[in-house]
Amino acid sequence: MANLFINQAKQYAEGRPNYPPELFHSIASKTPEHHLVWDVGTGNGQAARSLGEIYKNVIATDTSPTQLEFAAKLPNIRYQQTSPVMSMAELEEKVGPESSVDLVTIAQAMHWFDLPVFYKQVKWVLKKPHGVIAAWCYTTPEVSDSIDKIFQKYYQNPYWDPQRKLVDDKYASIDFPFEPVNGAESTGPFEFEFAIERLMDLEDYFTYLRSWSAYEKAKQKGVELLSDDVVEDFKRAWSEDGNNGQKLVKYPVYLRIGKVGL
Repeated sequence: MANLFINQAKQYAEGRPNYPPELFHSIASKTPEHHLVWDVGTGNGQAARSLGEIYKNVIATDTSPTQLEFAAKLPNIRYQQTSPVMSMAELEEKVGPESSVDLVTIAQAMHWFDLPVFYKQVKWVLKKPHGVIAAWCYTTPEVSDSIDKIFQKYYQNPYWDPQRKLVDDKYASIDFPFEPVNGAESTGPFEFEFAIERLMDLEDYFTYLRSWSAYEKAKQKGVELLSDDVVEDFKRAWSEDGNNGQKLVKYPVYLRIGKVGL
């Protein structure tokens, strides 16, 4: 995963939307204690920053040093670069000992993981029996019918990795071997009622599109997905939509949440 985002780390930091505070407060309400969070695949620390406002300490890990360079440095967040496949010894050294973490979070990243290995680590490091894991993804942005129609043509390209299908499926098809929390009947995916919302002008929107792994993969193969024709189509739809400036862009959020047993 790290290699896909090295070259566009700046675009990723600038273009990716921030998650609504309500999402973090909802997740935090499921953990009895608020001492330590492990935010995995933190990227530029988008989720870690919000978690640091609720939890005493956050350990935010990523395999990409370039991504971590763009992360906000806050006193109660410790950023750690980790190996692509972390050993249990590295987990204990960089995250914590067995049964020490209240919450493990994965924001828009779990589809890249080696899940059997990762889940073994999660079950080892989470507190028993109340440690919680929360993983969420957001799907494609929604602006207006005319813009979204052009977006779908742009989105349907051959440069996505197979893992992207897990996001398209809203994490419904992802393996998630944990118990429901607080009397819930399942671990989700739950469509979070507060979608991500962000005001964007067209250049902001293009920055987001350029932050995709598919965009970088196409670029490495000499293909510009945001070709002149595509850019002109977006410009025309953006202006015809009645406002050539900023527009409200919405990203639906889907959450899987569960806990470890005894």
